[in-house]
Amino acid sequence: MAERAQRPDSLDAGSQVSKAVTSRLSLYLRELQHLVRDGHDTTSSKRLGHALGITGAQVRKDLANFGQFGYPGVGYRCQELIGQIKKILGTNRPWAVALVGAGNLGRALLGYRGFLQQGFHVAVAFDVDPALIGSTIEGIQVYGMGEMVSVIAQHEIKLAALAVPAGSAQQVADQLVEAGIHGLLNFAPVTLSLPDLVHLVEVDLAIELEQLSFAVVNQHQKN
Repeated sequence: MAERAQRPDSLDAGSQVSKAVTSRLSLYLRELQHLVRDGHDTTSSKRLGHALGITGAQVRKDLANFGQFGYPGVGYRCQELIGQIKKILGTNRPWAVALVGAGNLGRALLGYRGFLQQGFHVAVAFDVDPALIGSTIEGIQVYGMGEMVSVIAQHEIKLAALAVPAGSAQQVADQLVEAGIHGLLNFAPVTLSLPDLVHLVEVDLAIELEQLSFAVVNQHQKN
């Protein structure tokens, strides 16, 4: 059997690559999972790239940041590459997530099954509404904000999702940091200020729609 080049023992290279590369890793993972569900054992960089609208060379360049994963004359073994990408992304282990804000958006997030499929489990939720505190939504217990430190420590949670109004987002984010959260997914339409050691991903749905409308308008102008 043809041998691959040695993969690095550590993933230190991951700290040096761009956000665009790591974002594409997630897209490669989704496409590989689709291929496996469709019964494919192997794939090529060309096929992965075509599915995502990029070149095979870009796929090979992205993966080369983390090691050598292909086999000469074979390409990539889908299940093996899935495992390696999950290892790079840190999703080869389960992650417990805390959700703050059990309103309309929060309830939708609690009901989203895609998190669990990719290794993320919303373990607890927090809210300020007395009518929600102590209740269970989608099987998840809702706690009061005053219980945040003890509950997060009890469940050893390092990741949190923030689905609160913009006016209270910074205060709640500060509380999460004090409770030991290392990574925060922010759905509130406001830019947060956090310590350097806390990783932040901000998802502003209105901004995403603005970018989409810009693309549509400019496409029509070109035509």
